[in-house]
Amino acid sequence: MRVAVCQLNARDDRQANLAAAGALLDRAAAAGADLAILPEYVDYLGPGSGQPKPEPVDGEFADFFAAAARRLGMWVHAGSFHEVGPDPQHTYNTSLVFDRAGELAATYRKIHLYDVEIPGRVSYLESKTVAPGPEPVTLTVDGVRVGLSICYDLRFPELYRQLAVAGGAQLLVVPAAFMLHTGRDHWEVLLRARAIENQCFVAAAAQIGDHEPGRTCFGRSMVIDPWGTVLAQAPDTVGLVCVDLDLDRLQTIRTELPSLANRRL
Repeated sequence: MRVAVCQLNARDDRQANLAAAGALLDRAAAAGADLAILPEYVDYLGPGSGQPKPEPVDGEFADFFAAAARRLGMWVHAGSFHEVGPDPQHTYNTSLVFDRAGELAATYRKIHLYDVEIPGRVSYLESKTVAPGPEPVTLTVDGVRVGLSICYDLRFPELYRQLAVAGGAQLLVVPAAFMLHTGRDHWEVLLRARAIENQCFVAAAAQIGDHEPGRTCFGRSMVIDPWGTVLAQAPDTVGLVCVDLDLDRLQTIRTELPSLANRRL
């Protein structure tokens, strides 16, 4: 399987953001990608006052990426968007995955919400406007089991263990808008840890750069193998990287160092 992780700088212009995402998907398809992954909040990352109205999973957002997947004949992980939530005060932070025919193959709603207070640096309460998703989600993409997550989920290893063990995941996907001040120290370390401890490939697609006053995302989208080796990393600009996943390598690692099989808890 060839996977593309797409890195972009979504701002407060939804149409411009979708156009930029579509251009990256075109590039991914031209590079022979089987699966292209976009970042969290791919359609809008700006002031709350201008946020697009939340949509259902069959709204305009879904139509755009379903059409792209169908046109390109490629699996598309559409990052995430604000889905209509359980009540008027809360949305869901939701990932949609479309198959080569443009059919919706999986829906994942972010479970862990980013509630962080660092005096003088960041104050963010995602749970004020976003409801947590109810359950982990895996799906099969061209015979490969894929586990879904979003950004802050990365700090909760129990989710990924469930994806790998109960869900049989071979590839873990992490669309994100990881903040600069934590990303510099934690982004790569956490991604590699999730790959090593679950003996899975990890593909992380990130936002990069400034998005609104006081918010800067780290970028460094990357693909990591089950040994924890970074196979490819995007430079600090809008773009993408493509990697061929060697599933035989995954099986060799799980056979020679059977840590998943040796679990006691």
